[in-house]
Amino acid sequence: MFQLIWIIIIGLVLGLLARLLLRGPQSIPLWLTTVLGALGALLGNAVAGWIGVRHTSGIDWIRHLLQIGFAIGLVAFVSPLYVNAKRGSR
Repeated sequence: MFQLIWIIIIGLVLGLLARLLLRGPQSIPLWLTTVLGALGALLGNAVAGWIGVRHTSGIDWIRHLLQIGFAIGLVAFVSPLYVNAKRGSR
């Protein structure tokens, strides 16, 4: 249960950070921001493990940069799709 709460918190933080770093409006709801942030964290962890930098002796800066990079990419990609889908359903 605690792991699920931690995933939601990290997803929210990464999603909000991604929205902050992107220029222009992102008209997506908070729940979608959280989901995209969590997916960014998951993808960043996977790639960090694949290239061998997931666990280091200090702060895992490369892993964290990968996580935020994926979160930014996901928010940038999904935000216009969400707006277009929402606009088309009216």
